[in-house]
Amino acid sequence: MRHPNEFDGAAACLPDVCFEKPPALGIILGSGWGDALRKDAELARIPYADIPALGSATVPGHSGEFILYERKGRRIAAWCGRRHYYEGEGWAPVVLPVELLRRMGCGRLLLTNASGGINPALRPGDFVIIRDHINLVGINPLIGPHSPEWGARFPDMSEVYSRHFAESLHAIANRRGFRAMDGVYAYTAGPCYETPAEIQAYKAQGADVVGMSTVPEAVFAHACSFKIAGLSLVANLAAGISRRPLCHQDVVAAADAAKPQMAQILEDFIELC
Repeated sequence: MRHPNEFDGAAACLPDVCFEKPPALGIILGSGWGDALRKDAELARIPYADIPALGSATVPGHSGEFILYERKGRRIAAWCGRRHYYEGEGWAPVVLPVELLRRMGCGRLLLTNASGGINPALRPGDFVIIRDHINLVGINPLIGPHSPEWGARFPDMSEVYSRHFAESLHAIANRRGFRAMDGVYAYTAGPCYETPAEIQAYKAQGADVVGMSTVPEAVFAHACSFKIAGLSLVANLAAGISRRPLCHQDVVAAADAAKPQMAQILEDFIELC
């Protein structure tokens, strides 16, 4: 990863309003989640292309905008779309949104994504509240120069995802009648989907869903002492479980179909966090 000072340019390009008051919550919105926000007042909107070290989002379903807004008296910092390691630009653009949230004074983070279902109890349209993850990539965004502002050099990872936040998400799902379960998220580098044999291996390791994001941001944010929630929309069944070839268009379509539920979950979580 880049030297910590190399993130200074990204922070310098944000308007002063971003640093006037710590956001109550930071949100990183995965595939299809970006249109689920309900805003009372917009304070800032910045394209990713205008933020040094971040750059334009390249994946359909990721609009690539940072939005600072007010909702029901709370200030929310939302990253509409994310950068991925498979885009080939290293870890810096992947974790930069978390670093900028840290510099804003934000200490709470909701990570969302769309994933492939491995657990046989899951079906497309279900939600998985991430209780733990498996980093199948084998490398880590904390590799490289370290800043004391990022916490311990060797952070404990026993509880990355907040139990309190998970309970809040379960309460929301129960109240609204959404299908949701706790689960373990397996992180792969992508961009190709997994083979059926790989999916069976991940299942044997205890994975419930699989995807190409979220874990790097969670690792970095946890090291920086964020309180983290992880929420995954099951967009399709994983390879060998699905009866049809996998494609990103189906992921986007599943997210579009689930948009009312996604918007309601975000709305309720903002009130409870």
